[in-house]
Amino acid sequence: MGSTASTKNGTWRNWGGNVVARPAREVSPASVDELVAAVRQAAEDGLTVKAVGNGHSFTSIAATHGLLIRPQLLTGIRNIDRAAGTVTVEAGTPLKRLNLALAREGLSLTNMGDIMEQTVSGATSTGTHGTGRESASIAAQITALELVTADGSVLTCSAKENPDVFAAARTGLGALGVVTAITFAVEPIFLLTAREEPMPLARVLGEFDQLWAENEHFEFYWFPHTGNTNTKRNNRSAGPSRPVGAVPGWVEDELLSNGLFQVAQWIGRTAPATVPALAKVASKALSARTYTDIPYKVYTSPRRVRFVEMEYALPREAAVEALRELKAMVERSRLRVSFPVEVRTAPADDIALSTASGRDTAYLAVHMFRGTPYRSYFTAAERIFTAYEGRPHWGKIHTRDAAYLSGVYPRFGEFTALRDRLDPDRLFQNDYLRRVLGP
Repeated sequence: MGSTASTKNGTWRNWGGNVVARPAREVSPASVDELVAAVRQAAEDGLTVKAVGNGHSFTSIAATHGLLIRPQLLTGIRNIDRAAGTVTVEAGTPLKRLNLALAREGLSLTNMGDIMEQTVSGATSTGTHGTGRESASIAAQITALELVTADGSVLTCSAKENPDVFAAARTGLGALGVVTAITFAVEPIFLLTAREEPMPLARVLGEFDQLWAENEHFEFYWFPHTGNTNTKRNNRSAGPSRPVGAVPGWVEDELLSNGLFQVAQWIGRTAPATVPALAKVASKALSARTYTDIPYKVYTSPRRVRFVEMEYALPREAAVEALRELKAMVERSRLRVSFPVEVRTAPADDIALSTASGRDTAYLAVHMFRGTPYRSYFTAAERIFTAYEGRPHWGKIHTRDAAYLSGVYPRFGEFTALRDRLDPDRLFQNDYLRRVLGP
């Protein structure tokens, strides 16, 4: 993804441009003490408080009419503990900067999502994930975190210290306090071999369980109005390193995946009848390639075409049937869907409101080009996903509320009880949290 969210004339907008807020005031604290003072002052002034990273959520999870905390000065690595295999990083650090710093130290996160523009606190608080057979989301790699709570206390949490808070705050939605530092498990840097290959959808669906089982990381993109997919399989490699060449990389990742794809989106938005033909061309534009590189250069890719997105986490065993239903829905409708559907997986984890909490998961993500009407498509897709007890990504568009979510998260009550204890006066409340967690 390209540039991040912005504030202009007192109005804050997210990256996707679909969320707007006018905070009463903004602060960019340069230390935890300054952040604590800002939180306490907001409470005295009767203002609610939200922290926002780089605005890559498509929901209003970070929107506020009170105090908006921008953590861009709370960046950098606090400590590397090689013996423990951990790194402690300030909450406002972008994942891109963390990845570069870790690589210089010969270290890496085990898994990550496919973009790295978000801050570490924003990514983990909303449940950002990649794809993996055994390796889980970024939040699942947290071993400790530091949190400023509603009374201005600075709380350190881990499996041994305040374990009830740790169980929830790794994906805390900004509802429990303001995260100021995160400790991640890291490992010595390693190589991944990526195999990217077009594949017929029928084959992917027929072999989905095998493709998942045989690869450490498997994902694919289906192009609506076609029977085509692009697949990606990442597995650890003994080397040698064989990165994508500069020219082929520019052609595939910039010219085709961003430049020409952007043009195709403009055409499709202006003339929807052209979308099926454009989809057929786009689905065949990228050729097969294999390369070997360090993790973040394999997991992540540039995303410069702006869009809006809905993503649901389903039980992994439901993925194939749900995608078949989605395809059938698109085919019998008058919808014209110009963006691929993304499918990834994650193992079960132990975080209360992680979308993979307690169950092996498959993620189905639907997108539309920014400025294109999306509600009919997203509504129809959501109807399919919720029939499988799907859990919406906290940072992506959905219409679910606390009544629904309490039924698909076994530990929902545990989270809300902790929220009642840490923030009884709802200092960190906003309209989104009121809807998804209750008053």
